[in-house]
Amino acid sequence: MKSLAKIISYLALAASLVPSLLYFTGMIDHDAVKWTALAGTIIWFISTPLWAGQCETADTSAN
Repeated sequence: MKSLAKIISYLALAASLVPSLLYFTGMIDHDAVKWTALAGTIIWFISTPLWAGQCETADTSAN
């Protein structure tokens, strides 16, 4: 679950950033940038808290 949320959040982050670059090069129009970046931002805010801030700790009590 944690790795799936991480993959989704990275894809959503790319969906937030890549449209701006595509608009800069003239490959897509402004409306497509707005909607894609909005969707990517919403998905990123939903998926990132599912895995961020959860550090894995080593089990030091074994020895």
